[in-house]
Amino acid sequence: MKHLQSMTIPEIGEVLKEMNQPAFRAKQVYAWLHKGVQSYEEMTNLPKALRDTLAERFPLHIPEVVRKQVSKADGTIKYLWKLSDGNCVETVLMRYHYGNSVCISTEVGCRMGCAFCASTLGGLVRKLEPFEMLNQVLFTQLDSGLPISHIVLMGIGEPLDNMENVLRFLELVNSPEGMNISMRHISLSTCGLVPKIDELGDKKLQISLAISLHGSNNAIRNRIMPVNKAYPIEELLPACRRYYEKTSRRIHFEYAMIDGVNDSVQNAKELLQLLKGLPAHVNLIPLNHVEESPLKPSSKAAVAAFQSILEDGGVTATVRRTLGSDIDASCGQLRRKYTRQQVGTDEEQRK
Repeated sequence: MKHLQSMTIPEIGEVLKEMNQPAFRAKQVYAWLHKGVQSYEEMTNLPKALRDTLAERFPLHIPEVVRKQVSKADGTIKYLWKLSDGNCVETVLMRYHYGNSVCISTEVGCRMGCAFCASTLGGLVRKLEPFEMLNQVLFTQLDSGLPISHIVLMGIGEPLDNMENVLRFLELVNSPEGMNISMRHISLSTCGLVPKIDELGDKKLQISLAISLHGSNNAIRNRIMPVNKAYPIEELLPACRRYYEKTSRRIHFEYAMIDGVNDSVQNAKELLQLLKGLPAHVNLIPLNHVEESPLKPSSKAAVAAFQSILEDGGVTATVRRTLGSDIDASCGQLRRKYTRQQVGTDEEQRK
């Protein structure tokens, strides 16, 4: 089934043309959809007959807030949304001095299997449609009352594993007739799907690319990130250089600091050599604890020493500020808790 909310203005125009509607109606419908209306009845400048027809042919799918956690420490808000098919995804609203940023999910679950991530426990359920990504931004803004200026595709799922839908989402959210969020205010994080990085670079979008690196050599990445067995570092780094050559956009490298796994002085020196000559920024991330994982966060001293080595070697490195420390901060944790609770409830009802 085609969703009107995932269509561009010309596509909506073709639908309305079949209904013998004037061309200007397409922009009206598009504008309403991108304001987060919950029913066609809210589209008051459309004829009643048209509203009824659209409601019958293209029902709106509005996400439902299942859980909402608000950090008392910094105001970070974490949402668990229930989708129309009953599946759930997470969205996080973070407040910064430059504006409000929303971290959205691109899939229900994930098949990448990274050892430190709760999102991948249980595997991939399905990929999100473009409108389901857009709705996370829209309805987070509406529920919180805070204007969204930045977007990070770093929630549940691997964005480049759902590339076609992600590209359509980017087109929709960037549209001047819609939310009009600048591509330069959008970051996309990938664990390293090399062919897709090349494909994305060919689009020459002005988004920021973030690489989930998390290891300074193949042995470490193989251990904690199965994707490295398909696309090892000697393939990933050249792809990053090609991306920079095509887009002139500096690459961001995410590096979760894991005690005794990737946080040694030797690891820092290896990372320096990997990034030599590449316009790069390293984001050192204090590891969020996942109940099902034995991995532990590095000490503050180890993180500081690691950062110092990178900085002294000429690579910009920052330590990500910990937001939402008093809520389920790690990606996928809230969804997993809710899913387990639902399974428990279902089992009780069957007894």
